[in-house]
Amino acid sequence: MAINLAEKTGQGISPKAFVAGMTKNQEQFQDWYRKFAWPDETLRSFFENYNNNGLRCVVIAADWCGDVVRNVPVVFRLMETAHIPTEVLIMEEHLETIDQFLTMGGRSIPVVLFVDARGDVVGRWGPRPTYVQEPMVAFKAENPNRDAPDYQEKLQVTRQEIMRRYGTDTAYQKLIVEEIADILKAL
Repeated sequence: MAINLAEKTGQGISPKAFVAGMTKNQEQFQDWYRKFAWPDETLRSFFENYNNNGLRCVVIAADWCGDVVRNVPVVFRLMETAHIPTEVLIMEEHLETIDQFLTMGGRSIPVVLFVDARGDVVGRWGPRPTYVQEPMVAFKAENPNRDAPDYQEKLQVTRQEIMRRYGTDTAYQKLIVEEIADILKAL
């Protein structure tokens, strides 16, 4: 059975209000937003010509999260281009909602949800592009015991690999564009 978020519709804030209300990482967020560039014209055209049929986007996020700062600017650009209405739920204000969308048992953000006209969640993306998330998936599989003496050390190595995969430029953004395009094509 699909998760229905009809009761959450309208409880979020606009992307503009989210950015304006940021108390952490606002400049970095805006910088990634400004740096966005379409990886190719085919993808740009897909989003420009997307028929959303009542689709809405709900993003669960918080301004303190590095993955939100890197990834949500891309999501905002895509939704603007596709004319998909978007709202943001601040994670700490909507714990019951994030708890329906855990990543490997944890509250990982951002969670990007695509909701149909009835409020049913019909697509999900996040918290990172698949390639960037792979080290964390492997880490969690290989390190189930959070109390192990080397857990934090291995976690730090994993986080370093995630940052290496993000890189220092906008190349990672192409992965987000492609993955969200694939989700929307499947709807």
